[in-house]
Amino acid sequence: MLAFSNSPPPPEEKIKHKSGSESYIALVWRRLKRSWTGMSGLILVVLLLMMAIFAEFVAPIDPKATDTGFAPPQLISFHDKDGNFVFQPRVYALVETSDLDPVTFQPIVGPDYDNPRLLGLFVKGAPYHLFGLIPSDRHLFGTTDGGPVHFLGTDKFGRDVLSRAIYGSRISLMIALTVVAIVTIVGTTVGMISGYFGGAIDAWIQRFVEVVLAFPQLPLYLALTSLIPVTAPTNVFLAFVIIVMSALGWAQMSREVRGKTLALARIDYVRAAMAIGATDRRIILQHIFPNVMSHVIVAVTLAIPSVVLLESFLGFLGFAVKPPLISWGLMLQDTSTYSVIGSYPWILSPVAFVLVTVFAFNALGDGLRDAIDPY
Repeated sequence: MLAFSNSPPPPEEKIKHKSGSESYIALVWRRLKRSWTGMSGLILVVLLLMMAIFAEFVAPIDPKATDTGFAPPQLISFHDKDGNFVFQPRVYALVETSDLDPVTFQPIVGPDYDNPRLLGLFVKGAPYHLFGLIPSDRHLFGTTDGGPVHFLGTDKFGRDVLSRAIYGSRISLMIALTVVAIVTIVGTTVGMISGYFGGAIDAWIQRFVEVVLAFPQLPLYLALTSLIPVTAPTNVFLAFVIIVMSALGWAQMSREVRGKTLALARIDYVRAAMAIGATDRRIILQHIFPNVMSHVIVAVTLAIPSVVLLESFLGFLGFAVKPPLISWGLMLQDTSTYSVIGSYPWILSPVAFVLVTVFAFNALGDGLRDAIDPY
């Protein structure tokens, strides 16, 4: 005779029950945590997004404030002018010397060892409104006396390169995320419709996709962006750039999703759903779309760095956002002259932000590709 007990199950059974009911998202997260490249990419992406959202707080000084023209980066030092070690880090203010630059014939700027500026965290500085609403004057880092500090030097107008790069991450990432969102929605929808229905619908859609893919993108970008007058408002120019990038980028996504849909439409459970009379809408949304999403998520993480690179390249050619907005592409316009790069190499600093962004999203995409893959 069997005896039943109400005592709780042993710890081993609890663990098995918990792992048996693990959701797909939890399984993907557990796989992603095992990939050091995927986790490093995720951490960098989160830091980049936080930097863009709280740019006013992270930037040490006002990006529009001017100083002494081209000035080299200020190095952090733990020694005073006599070489003695000090615990609190400091930088030395930059002043103009009596020497002239042999290329530009401008006064050379050098450190003032007699006036050190102490560094600190959560210091007071230029006032700002966080999110345009919350007034504050606290910055993540900077000098304790509120004076200017240039860790990456200044541009030709004396504006801090680091602060401008931090503010520029907002526009560059906003353009990338908006373009990729539009490309994903349009490309996924068109690809699933084309691959599922097939026949004449698929033929006509694919001919249109081939026409879009046949356009030489770079000349077309330059031609379309040049149609906007110089006096056009910044918002109009920004919207036009997003529309142009989206209009030329959705076709490749739709072609990839179509290929996945063609394979999924022949799987047994999809054919079984057709046989019992399920509607096309239900089959697409309930059976095909969830299986396509794994590929779409990876494609999104790999498409974002491509848009960031494209925006930076167009900005280098002179087709970036207009001031007072700041983007990495706009900052790279100052590097168009070789003599300027040779004399003031620190103005290439926005390239480092672009490289970090590209690496972060590519690493995250690589980790997600392995975590999402059911095989």
